[in-house]
Amino acid sequence: MAFPAQRPRRLRRSGALRRLVAETTLRTDDLIAPLFVREGIAEPQPVPSLPGVVQHTVPSLRAEAKQLLGLGVPGLILFGVPARKDVEGSEAWNPDGIVQVALRELREEVGDELVLMADLCVDEYTDHGHCGVLDADGAVDNDATLALYQQAAVAQAAAGAHVCAPSGMMDGQVGAIRSALDGAGHSEVAILAYAAKYASALYGPFRDAVDVTIRSGDRKGYQQDWRNVREAMTEVLADVAEGADMVMVKPAVTYLDVIARSRAAVSVPLGAYHVSGEYAMIAAAAARGWIDGPAVALEQLTAVKRAGADFILTYFAAEMAEALGG
Repeated sequence: MAFPAQRPRRLRRSGALRRLVAETTLRTDDLIAPLFVREGIAEPQPVPSLPGVVQHTVPSLRAEAKQLLGLGVPGLILFGVPARKDVEGSEAWNPDGIVQVALRELREEVGDELVLMADLCVDEYTDHGHCGVLDADGAVDNDATLALYQQAAVAQAAAGAHVCAPSGMMDGQVGAIRSALDGAGHSEVAILAYAAKYASALYGPFRDAVDVTIRSGDRKGYQQDWRNVREAMTEVLADVAEGADMVMVKPAVTYLDVIARSRAAVSVPLGAYHVSGEYAMIAAAAARGWIDGPAVALEQLTAVKRAGADFILTYFAAEMAEALGG
């Protein structure tokens, strides 16, 4: 007996049917909001290349965190913009540095109800804009930088961070940070490793937001080559072996294959960072009426989840949470 051919479009006839059989659904629980806090300003400062994003004061940051909590967003990641920069980036571990002050304020505001992640790097704090201390030749000294990351991790944990997120792509950074946290009595603080962070051209608006200018050279010597994926898997596996509780791919949409490969390779939670350039392109095109911005954002973020990400860092977090209804 011959059976009639299957017609998949039967299951696309209505919105209810499409929801019923959807393979991937973006949820508010999948979203992490990147936030910037700047020292020495009296009111929030807009970031022109990131429409809708601001450099917060500490009070406005508290208000934003409370709003995110009310929307059901489970966490945020914090980036600091200090008033003073130096060759080592010492404000990154100053107990009274802007991120540490902000973390203490946020823990007072939201306690454990919102996951507080702190980006762990020194590029926002150095006067040369690199992610580590420089040697005599002007190159980043990997091993000397690890000691700085250890100090920053302990300072962030002491200030109330639930998660430290090392983003500098130094070899051995996860193991060094885990050792420092455990040695200082912060074994409960988790590590989210930027395990496959590419030397991408999509970071320009972010550097505007944190006032970073790379004085000489670039970061291609320590961030991932955007042409490679096998190399990225080596980095991901190394970070997990060193004790990373979670790993992340950055950027997101341009690296869906890396997200998928990472998901197949490891069992720890996997994040992806929908970065400033990805956000800005959508915002700019939507402002000109060329695309439906919210629809494109939803499509892209769902694609990132479909590729295997368990959570997504995105500047659309609050907007998506409102659209998704918590």
